[in-house]
Amino acid sequence: MVALLASIPSPHSSTVSLGPLVIHMYGVMLLLGIGACVWLTARRWAAVGGEFDLVIRVTVWGVAFGVIGARIYHDITSWSQVPSPKWEGVFEVWKGGLGIWGGILFGAVAGAIVIRSEGERPLVFLDAAAPGLLLAQGIGRIGNWWNQELFGGKTKLPWGLQIDDAHLPRLANGAFPPGVFSGTLFQPTFLYELLWDVAGVFVLLWVARRWTLKPPALFALYVSYYCFGRFFEELMRIDPSSHIAGLRLNAWVSILCFIASTGFFIWWQVLGHGVDPPPNPPRKKKVVKREIPKGPKMTIPRGRVR
Repeated sequence: MVALLASIPSPHSSTVSLGPLVIHMYGVMLLLGIGACVWLTARRWAAVGGEFDLVIRVTVWGVAFGVIGARIYHDITSWSQVPSPKWEGVFEVWKGGLGIWGGILFGAVAGAIVIRSEGERPLVFLDAAAPGLLLAQGIGRIGNWWNQELFGGKTKLPWGLQIDDAHLPRLANGAFPPGVFSGTLFQPTFLYELLWDVAGVFVLLWVARRWTLKPPALFALYVSYYCFGRFFEELMRIDPSSHIAGLRLNAWVSILCFIASTGFFIWWQVLGHGVDPPPNPPRKKKVVKREIPKGPKMTIPRGRVR
């Protein structure tokens, strides 16, 4: 009873109805995450002389292709979790199911194309966007709480997560697994990643301020940092997943991405193969026009002019 009182409750519905309007809170969390990312990226991009309009254009195309890539990754790697009928379920993003790996890949490629077409520097923009992307991912995890999905194993910790019976894990015959019953508490992995991601935002901002990095070194650090925490999160999760050699598929993806991004950072930044970032353009100074005081007009008689 004490543990139950100290636990984290889950919402009984993932939607909020405002008259005839039904709002899917998973989508609301995604929008909030995108807004936070735009705000932070715009501030960092302006600090290197970039324009806000480009951030908006990159956001529009990056989010569109990012959602497509994230859904494709989820549908391919978690086909069994796609709602039936499959032809319809593959598009039901509001029910959850976005793979961050596909989202980052498709979004980054689309954004780089937009940036290059504007004559700007994609690598510099990647570094400017890295903390914002991590912030967006953390906020987006709150959507998993609304959907009561992607939680970890059983726990007796005071911050255990309550899950409704309809969302509890079940065996093939519909029964609860051994040790799982109504009222069982689970690891709130959404909260762990939220805290990890928000802490990472401050780490990346501190690193960027403390050292001079060669773009996209900060983006590489962002990938390494996220993958390190995601690996341990995958070890706790109990939702259905493909396994390779006893490890969940996304755990292997985290390992491979961590090795690739960390190796790139060392080769690019530490070993000196990267290109130093171009100097920031000088800021335009506002020219204040001062009005010249007008004195009394002097009149000269016509006859005196010679």
